[in-house]
Amino acid sequence: MSAVLRMLSVAELVESTRRRDGFNAPELDGAGNALLERAFGRPIDPETAVREIIRTVRARGDIAVREWTSRLDGVDVAETRISEHVLSSAWADTKPSTRAALSAAADRIRAFHEHQHETANRGSNSAYLRPEPLHRVGCYVPGGRAAYPSTVLMSVIPAWVAGVESVVIASPPAESATVHQLVAAAATLLGVGEVHVVGGAQAIAALAYGTGAIARVDKIVGPGNAFVTLAKRAVFGDVGIDQLAGPSEILVIASDGADPAFIAADLVSQLEHDPLAWAVCLTDDAWLAGGVVEHFA
Repeated sequence: MSAVLRMLSVAELVESTRRRDGFNAPELDGAGNALLERAFGRPIDPETAVREIIRTVRARGDIAVREWTSRLDGVDVAETRISEHVLSSAWADTKPSTRAALSAAADRIRAFHEHQHETANRGSNSAYLRPEPLHRVGCYVPGGRAAYPSTVLMSVIPAWVAGVESVVIASPPAESATVHQLVAAAATLLGVGEVHVVGGAQAIAALAYGTGAIARVDKIVGPGNAFVTLAKRAVFGDVGIDQLAGPSEILVIASDGADPAFIAADLVSQLEHDPLAWAVCLTDDAWLAGGVVEHFA
């Protein structure tokens, strides 16, 4: 990832904020626009591209998924579902210290969500609400720029705690035509046996409407880039979704005495998600601002 942290005056920050339209009108960088033009053979905006991807996946299923993965990710994935052997090997090949960290995080996340688990009916007589778990949930786990086993933990564990019967993971392919090892390892830790190598809008369409290899789900959860979020917005109503996360944003308000290294790390933690992410440090200390820029570089 390449990014530059600029020092702005208050007036410049206000003007920059006014120009930022967030997810309402996502704009790709030059590389993203070039990729779309190569994939579609013509200039095309992200929303139109997503609608076309969804339409073809609904009509042609796995064939369309494979074609879009090849065009957009540059990888040919003949079969999206990862074998049990690959999943178990990913866990076995993960460093013991990383396995311990994933296990500890999973235990804490599970303990938190167990406090939210409700089984009792609410109401009385013939009018009441009865909690019922969904049958099948699709968890989208981003990839490409980095590995996000944390997303596996934070999306799968609440589903298991709620009593969801079937959980499936979809994640973009690496150069090896499979998901990142840590994503597969986290899935194995949590007992998810169905993991598909597919990302972007084609993954959301496959989860929403089903293909030969991927059965449709009742709800799609998990973050993603602009294409994933646009696709989730497009399929909402035909399938449930968690939210439209949009590009990551963070605002750190800091004063004299704050550690510029920590602030820079906080900014980077969000900027790594997507080129459209936005990170701001607001401070009245010029020395601190300069230190944040220095550590960020």
